[in-house]
Amino acid sequence: MTAIPHGRSRKAALVSAMCALLVSATGLTGCSSEDPDAGTNGVGKLPPAEIQRKTRAAADSAQAVHLSGNVVTSGRTYKLDMRLKADGATGSVTAQGSTFHLLRLGEQLFLKADAGFWSDAGTDGRTDAAAVDKLDGKYVKVPQGDPAYKKFSGFTEKDVLFDGLLALHGEVTTDGHHEQAGLKTIRLSGDGGDGGTLDVSLEGKPYPLLLTRAGGAGTLTFSAWGKDFPLQKPNKDDTVDYGKQLPSS
Repeated sequence: MTAIPHGRSRKAALVSAMCALLVSATGLTGCSSEDPDAGTNGVGKLPPAEIQRKTRAAADSAQAVHLSGNVVTSGRTYKLDMRLKADGATGSVTAQGSTFHLLRLGEQLFLKADAGFWSDAGTDGRTDAAAVDKLDGKYVKVPQGDPAYKKFSGFTEKDVLFDGLLALHGEVTTDGHHEQAGLKTIRLSGDGGDGGTLDVSLEGKPYPLLLTRAGGAGTLTFSAWGKDFPLQKPNKDDTVDYGKQLPSS
């Protein structure tokens, strides 16, 4: 004879029986009494505005981060693969079929690209062959007064990128529990998804893990939060002084 469950056991058995009945009658799955926020950092239970605040605070306080994915701006798509921290960054940017590497140490910014990149640069669309040979595969220090400095350094500055990327548009709401790179997340949605979505980690600190930008303007993943990485000035033999304003691309 089966014992009749009491208290919480009886309630759990009743919920289980109801779930079984629903599955049998409708074919639906996923009926569970488990709290999706159990064992998490708890931000999933907070209002959207508070989740946003905690997420940005966690991102700002992190020593370093690896950012990768695509960003569409002014009709141009940039593929980013950057490791960022407060005092520098290293990584690559690909646009219109050309890839260039960026290295920032403090306020010093270096750019390295192949001959194809430099051949397509310049106000007239070309850089002379001698210059191309000189610059091919070498680090070029970008003068701070050069217009290219502001353009390229923006890809290397953690706070600048976060200001431009982490904002969602429209009314922000939560859009259920999800998973990213094996981690449980709570998803924030702007304007029902039209204003972008952001998956926030429910494990450890509430770091942003996946961003889908509004209007199909790209998707970015964030990983290796807080994991430091070395930055080293290029060897003199690997560096070229362009000697004048860089050609614009």
